[in-house]
Amino acid sequence: FAWFQRGEVVKMEGQQPSFLTQSFVLTKRSFVNMYRDLGYYWLRFAIYIALCLCCGTIFYDIGHNYGSIQARGSMLMFVGAFLTFMAIGGFPSFVEDMKIFGRERLNGHYGVSSFVISNTVSATPYLLLISLVPGAIAYYLVGLQRSFDHFAYFSLVLFMTMMLVEGLMMIVASAVPDFLMGIITGAGIQGVMMLNGGFFRLPHDLPKPVWRYPMYYVAFHKYANQGFYKNEFLGLTFPNNQAGGGDTITGDEILRDYWQVEMGYNKWVDLAVLFGMVILYRVLFLAIMKLTEKVKPMVNRLRFRRTQPSVHIADQGFEANGAK
Repeated sequence: FAWFQRGEVVKMEGQQPSFLTQSFVLTKRSFVNMYRDLGYYWLRFAIYIALCLCCGTIFYDIGHNYGSIQARGSMLMFVGAFLTFMAIGGFPSFVEDMKIFGRERLNGHYGVSSFVISNTVSATPYLLLISLVPGAIAYYLVGLQRSFDHFAYFSLVLFMTMMLVEGLMMIVASAVPDFLMGIITGAGIQGVMMLNGGFFRLPHDLPKPVWRYPMYYVAFHKYANQGFYKNEFLGLTFPNNQAGGGDTITGDEILRDYWQVEMGYNKWVDLAVLFGMVILYRVLFLAIMKLTEKVKPMVNRLRFRRTQPSVHIADQGFEANGAK
């Protein structure tokens, strides 16, 4: 091996790309991958259009009679719960991205922060498209409030909830890398949140230990539903069919008495809380990945020490055998 011993040491010239360069290149690559992978967003986009057509035709031209109060709430709950629930459909593709990230991270190409930022930025245009086009189909077929600012708020809440669910699934992917188990886990978490969102069981009827405090306030469906309700019912008036009441009932009364919505703050606070939860879930994913990078090598070293066979040399026995 003389030729090997005389070999020269190869040194890498240059320096590591900057954080902005890493994020830009990763964002561009991730955007192209999402565009080419039909299962990442395009199939979901088609399914969303079909579902919103179904929703829009079932609740078509809902009107302003007393029965439309319950119908409006049901339609908005479907949008805020089931359409966001379908955001778990991109989980298998994200798991594949995580595998690529794991290999490239070990090679030192980029860090966790660049990966999280690039994935978030590249997914934003697709989620906006899904929020606007299918959302407009359902919104205008049903006949909700016609002003553009009401529709814009409706689309923003839908966009935030889908971003939030994708952040939740990123956390699940960091703990459950198998995509089948991850989908089951994410679906279970969302199912629990959905039950505590204030529709299937009104807020005052939720059992206070655990389900009202803290689960009701942890579930993002609470803020999505209340934002939808405030956006839709405030400013409307409906005929009152209840005995002993007036001829009409206002949207403010419906929110307070019918849906038991918290009226101490406006709808923009609900949207801000959803935005804060989006940031929180991304930060949690980042922290988990950072912690995993530090803890995993320590665990592997402990496992290696425990599994390595120990060798004991009996000095006296060795000397005795040598003497013989």
